[in-house]
Amino acid sequence: MSPAPIVVIGGSAGALDPLRGLASNLPRDFPAPVLVVIHVSPDYPSHLPDILGRCGPLPARHARHGERLRPGRIYVAPPDHHLLVGKDHVRLSRGPKENRSRPSIDVLFRSAAYTHRAGVIGVLLSGMLDDGTSGLWTVKQLGGRAIVQHPEDALYSDMPLSALRAVHVDSMVPAPNLAPTVQRLLQDPTSPEEDPRMSDDEWRRLELEVGIASEDNAFESGLLTHGSPSTFTCPECHGVLIRLREGNVLRFRCHTGHAYTAGSLQGELRASVEASLWNAVRTLDEDAMLLDHLAKHHEEAGQPERADAYRQEAREAKEHARRVRQDALRTGQIGQDHLLNPGHGEREEW
Repeated sequence: MSPAPIVVIGGSAGALDPLRGLASNLPRDFPAPVLVVIHVSPDYPSHLPDILGRCGPLPARHARHGERLRPGRIYVAPPDHHLLVGKDHVRLSRGPKENRSRPSIDVLFRSAAYTHRAGVIGVLLSGMLDDGTSGLWTVKQLGGRAIVQHPEDALYSDMPLSALRAVHVDSMVPAPNLAPTVQRLLQDPTSPEEDPRMSDDEWRRLELEVGIASEDNAFESGLLTHGSPSTFTCPECHGVLIRLREGNVLRFRCHTGHAYTAGSLQGELRASVEASLWNAVRTLDEDAMLLDHLAKHHEEAGQPERADAYRQEAREAKEHARRVRQDALRTGQIGQDHLLNPGHGEREEW
């Protein structure tokens, strides 16, 4: 039997407009369920289902844990929940974040590939950094099809470019062509691959990672045996990270379950350096304020020599703070330059 068709869509910054265009051009009798992950804040309600339901003929709503999948329906990941695909139902979880995101595009794509194999069509839209690349690689390894919004058409090209570097996609199209491309691929179904492009070890690791996203215990699952130890620690829980390889994609995951691509880990480390520098600035500023206070106190007490010594120390602390503040500003600018110019400073190997 051919696997049941399913469409999974992921995006981040700049993805709303192409997603609205895609939803508005799908027919009322669309023959597959559509599942959507867009990075949203966990602190505010999401109105994405209302937006998608108004712009096209397909009903859309936030997915509900355990509900059955139905063709011609759009299921949107609610804030702060991973959206996973079962054989014939959806699952929600608050499993560990991936790339600091929950919901994660990779989680959705991986779980869909795990359960629906060649029936999956994965669509990756505009966004920063590289969430979705690992999941799209998994979709292709298990016989599914991959569509990527053309980088030149995307408001933020990081995510499409990352996928194109790592995945042999089936189509790279501008936003107006997304819906027709999805429908064309659905009308040209593929049969399950007789010779899967995933090794037994890769399949076992996929099984474990889908389980971790579903709130299984990463440490007890034995995931640590499916990667090699690294010298890095998790930015979120400070556990040791192991290296995971998927084709030419390098990822990291800790024993509590948090996962990072190389690019997102680099961004987290840069943010940690900047935060440490600003903490040092605050400490030096407080030191200078205390020294000024002590200088005034000793001056009023008739001890001018001690007052002068404290003033000199205060001047040195202020100068030190000025230099560290400049370092903090430069570190923050490096991160901003990376967002505006994604290729700047990029590391191909770790």
